[in-house]
Amino acid sequence: MALNIAFMGTPQFAVPALKKILLTSHNIKAVYSQPPRKSNRGMQVEKSPVHLLAEENNILVRTPNSLAEDFDFFRQLQVDLVIVVAYGQIISKQFLQLPKYGFLNIHASLLPKWRGAAPIQRSVMAQDSVTGISIMKIEEKLDSGPVLLVEEMKINLTTTSGMVEKYLADVGGDKIIEAIQMIEEGKAVFVPQDDNLATYAKKIKKEDEIIDWHKPAKEIIAQIHGLNPRPGAFFTFQNEKIKIWRAEYVEKSDKPGLVLDDQLCISCGMGSLQILEIQRPGKKIQKTKDFLLGYTIPKNTQLH
Repeated sequence: MALNIAFMGTPQFAVPALKKILLTSHNIKAVYSQPPRKSNRGMQVEKSPVHLLAEENNILVRTPNSLAEDFDFFRQLQVDLVIVVAYGQIISKQFLQLPKYGFLNIHASLLPKWRGAAPIQRSVMAQDSVTGISIMKIEEKLDSGPVLLVEEMKINLTTTSGMVEKYLADVGGDKIIEAIQMIEEGKAVFVPQDDNLATYAKKIKKEDEIIDWHKPAKEIIAQIHGLNPRPGAFFTFQNEKIKIWRAEYVEKSDKPGLVLDDQLCISCGMGSLQILEIQRPGKKIQKTKDFLLGYTIPKNTQLH
């Protein structure tokens, strides 16, 4: 039995799920994505990755500034199921009541842990040992709906958010196909979340990007890797914001912020970190040894 499906998603993270649904016999009636935005340089308007994929496959694309303004059109679609992956808009109760099988969301955490806007980044920054994907039914309260499927992923201090995002995007695509099949066969059993165990993944803010050398080295490394590939963690040197993209832990300590050698090993509140990848403003990301060929932060420099 082929289902009539609407897909709501915006970033690259949502692309694998849409691609995998396109390989099935289900009918994607429409794709909803965030409106095209001006590029960083402001020279041209860019469509989202999901928008582009939908157009490539001749699927109707809707990009309302507010989903509420498209209610009448959405109702006329008469879809059986809606798949949501990082769409970026609140979905109101009047929408949630329409599809026969409701709205399914691919959420990048093991719910009820890390509900909210930045689950991957917050999980890495918190030095979690495991994260994963949850396939859940959307309810009015944020990320609180019952869960159908989960898939775990082990992570450690060397793991970046980019690595997690790539893996979970692919796994999420597989899991949503499995979930759709379970719904078709009447085998879907949704398990309520325990709200008492819920934690929240707040949106990344500017202050999250600033490195504080008084914190333990492992905490700073988790911050660096949690903000890789965006927006990046930085320290200031000679009035420049210098971003660190990858680092590793070193078992030695001195005064927090002190540069311990000529290879950019920096002492922290507890332990030290060795910078592996670094970037000056307007320049490309470089391995530390390449960076140091054209730029010097001398041994015994005190960073703040």
